[in-house]
Amino acid sequence: MTQPIQHIVLIGAGNLATQLGLALHRNGLHVAQVYSRTEASAKKLAQQIDANFTTDLTQITPTADLYIYALTDAVLAEVINKISVTNGLHVHTAGSMPMAVFAHKTSNFGVLYPFQTFTKNKLVDFTEIPFFINANSAENIDKLSFIAHKLSKRVFLSNDEDREKVHLSGVFACNFTNCLYTIAEKLLAEQNLPFDILMPLITETLEKLKELSPSDIQTGPAQRGDQLVIDKHIKLLEQHPEWQAVYELLTQTIKINKTIK
Repeated sequence: MTQPIQHIVLIGAGNLATQLGLALHRNGLHVAQVYSRTEASAKKLAQQIDANFTTDLTQITPTADLYIYALTDAVLAEVINKISVTNGLHVHTAGSMPMAVFAHKTSNFGVLYPFQTFTKNKLVDFTEIPFFINANSAENIDKLSFIAHKLSKRVFLSNDEDREKVHLSGVFACNFTNCLYTIAEKLLAEQNLPFDILMPLITETLEKLKELSPSDIQTGPAQRGDQLVIDKHIKLLEQHPEWQAVYELLTQTIKINKTIK
């Protein structure tokens, strides 16, 4: 019988760690300790979830059941190497890091990846956030499944390649899209117009995506093949060659997608 997760150590106190820690606490899962390099961050999160905190990796409690590394990819391997604890189940929360990054450290490891963008001060509804999990044994998968299902209604067992493609899709759907919103905001600002005039357009697009495929709702001059409008837009972007290049590349991509639909 799989032993339940009773005590959790949260390694990190950034955006994801904060929201994950709050969600674990709300759902009755005991976070015993929070680690961060910054005392203010560690202390603030620890106070919110009734946990102890430390800024010293050598002081990580060695008796927890689950160690969640909610860190950036750039520092994950370094922190793993500096932690001496080998007991318990060690998991990271990254979409683009292999599960085996823990293999030299412990015999129990896995991934608990919440597919969402997070900020410290904005609560999110974890019940709708997809979680992608995996571990190096059936018993450890069961443990992570229990944790993930406590938080979310949408839990998927996935390997490293699946998770990397999920993460990549998120970069296109979220990060790149937000970059395009930024370009749109700057274009409007040049005419002294506010970004919020785009909100009805953005909202309607998102509403359609709840029922239809993105390819089914594609509109615009590239989709119509309206070269006259496309040429006008390219000319309007002459003062911004980097945006012009983005426009041309996306226009060509839409045309190609249309032919292979």
